[in-house]
Amino acid sequence: MNQSVDYSDGADDGAVSSAPAQRFEAQAGAGERVDRFLARLLAPISRTRIQRWFELGAVTVDGRAVLPRRKLSGFERIEVVPMPHEAETAFAPDPVDFPIVHEDSHLMVIDKPVGLVVHPAAGHWRMTLMNGLLHARPDSAKLPRAGIVHRLDKDTSGLMLVARSERAFDALTRMMAERSIRRTYLAVCHGALREPLTLERPIGRDPRHRQRMAVLAQGHGRDARTHVHPLAVTEALSLVCCRLDTGRTHQIRVHLASIGHPLLADRLYGGSAHALIERQALHAAALGLTHPESGQALQFRSPLPADMAAVVQDLGLTESALGEALERLLRGLGGRP
Repeated sequence: MNQSVDYSDGADDGAVSSAPAQRFEAQAGAGERVDRFLARLLAPISRTRIQRWFELGAVTVDGRAVLPRRKLSGFERIEVVPMPHEAETAFAPDPVDFPIVHEDSHLMVIDKPVGLVVHPAAGHWRMTLMNGLLHARPDSAKLPRAGIVHRLDKDTSGLMLVARSERAFDALTRMMAERSIRRTYLAVCHGALREPLTLERPIGRDPRHRQRMAVLAQGHGRDARTHVHPLAVTEALSLVCCRLDTGRTHQIRVHLASIGHPLLADRLYGGSAHALIERQALHAAALGLTHPESGQALQFRSPLPADMAAVVQDLGLTESALGEALERLLRGLGGRP
């Protein structure tokens, strides 16, 4: 059975659509291209509009975005999130700057700055990272979401992975579903969190606050697991390293808030304001994977942006000491939580 992957990976830049998802079983489409199968099921919606939904990543097969020409075996589960008409012009190039940490013919690693929306959504249909990729690398138009295989919150900084070829897109989305891409975050949370712990609590949409996610009762949300390791602790605040086994929307923010340790300045989940930072104190600091073509082990690091670095220094930890502590922790984990 295929594992599904939550592409959101914590995005608070809005759901791709407010319309409910439509789900289909693929038995009647065995041997058929998925775009043609959907065109039959979704008539009278035009094929051109359905094609745009593929480009925006609004069509998934077994939880993964796919190319429209993907052939169905008949055993898949297909999900379609109908997009509003405003989205029709979203898959277009815009001059958006983003730092590139690594690039080859198969993949790219970027260091996303605070404030950059990753994917078009209500209120942010243009000038997103996806639009920037279409502008900087026009050949990315052949891939769903311009090759983006996961995303970060608008106000979360750090490393993101982007596919540059069709083979890499398929491989990286599969690796994400299989949880073989290692993602490490640094976060500052309220309170003294002194011991390592693993939070394994299902996450879903908060029924009382539709802009938030929440820990739900077993069977009512999607499984989510976060490993938390303290690096520096005071009575008021803790700097922690978080490793994800899953990538649910707002996962780190929700899990830490659920145990009474919301992220600093994360107003959505109960974090208090701070003079040194105006957004949730969360940074995607490290990324590790096996290159899908060469098999080479790849490791990337991103230094803390200025606002989080100021908070960490206020905790009494220099950036060099933080780097050494993080490297020791990662070596001790052997590349996996």
